[in-house]
Amino acid sequence: MTFEPLLIGELATLGLATGFMAGLLGIGGGMLIGPFLTLILSARGIPADLAVKMAIATSMATIMFTSISSVRAHHQRGAVRWDLVKGLAPGIVLGGALASLGVFALLKGTTLALLFAAFVGYSATQMFLDKKPKPSRQMPGMAGQTATGSVIGFLSGLVGAGGGFVSVPFMVAFNVPILNAVATSAALGFPIALANTTGYVWSGSGVAGLPAWSLGYVWLPGLLVIACCSVLTAPLGARTAHRLPIAKLKRTFAMVLYLLAAYMLYKGLRG
Repeated sequence: MTFEPLLIGELATLGLATGFMAGLLGIGGGMLIGPFLTLILSARGIPADLAVKMAIATSMATIMFTSISSVRAHHQRGAVRWDLVKGLAPGIVLGGALASLGVFALLKGTTLALLFAAFVGYSATQMFLDKKPKPSRQMPGMAGQTATGSVIGFLSGLVGAGGGFVSVPFMVAFNVPILNAVATSAALGFPIALANTTGYVWSGSGVAGLPAWSLGYVWLPGLLVIACCSVLTAPLGARTAHRLPIAKLKRTFAMVLYLLAAYMLYKGLRG
């Protein structure tokens, strides 16, 4: 596969868009990188099944960089809830490792896709309508946060995303302000990406048909270009998030969740 100027331009554009979304909404950008990188690789002769796996793995790897870039901007504004990061991260690492090391392959199917679409659609509706949680609802203890982190890490591994589509609605439901939830989700992107990327490198070792400069399923040229471009726009997205009205930010994130739900619904109905 030739690393020509057109390919570099496509990857750079994808990286710029991904970085902005990561900073703005606390998501890793996997729902952008995954589908588009699959198209890019397939158009250059990579078999469809292998292209999907490479796209998911490379998407996960880029999240490590977008997370660091966007969380710095959020941290400077004191928005990251590091206590929640500490509580959720252990479970995230466990769930991500289980998904990326192969368990996710056993769970792929129409039932999982439809259930996942229903869950994400419900979360989006709650956020879009700005339904207020009960004032007495408090964040669960360490055991509850670890269990929730496991779910976030595992689901992230299924779709190659940074987990914001689960972690942000979860935190908002427990009275965490939306800006803090977005900032904390950005910080959680790093352990999510690290755990899953490690698994994809391990499970992809020795697989036949991978192009040159691949580390397991991670395609290093794509990682390099997307990561370098995404770190440029992630701080811009984070600054924009702090300037938007809270209600508008919630509705913006809800629309992203609806797109994710529609994608999973399509996958489920298609079978």
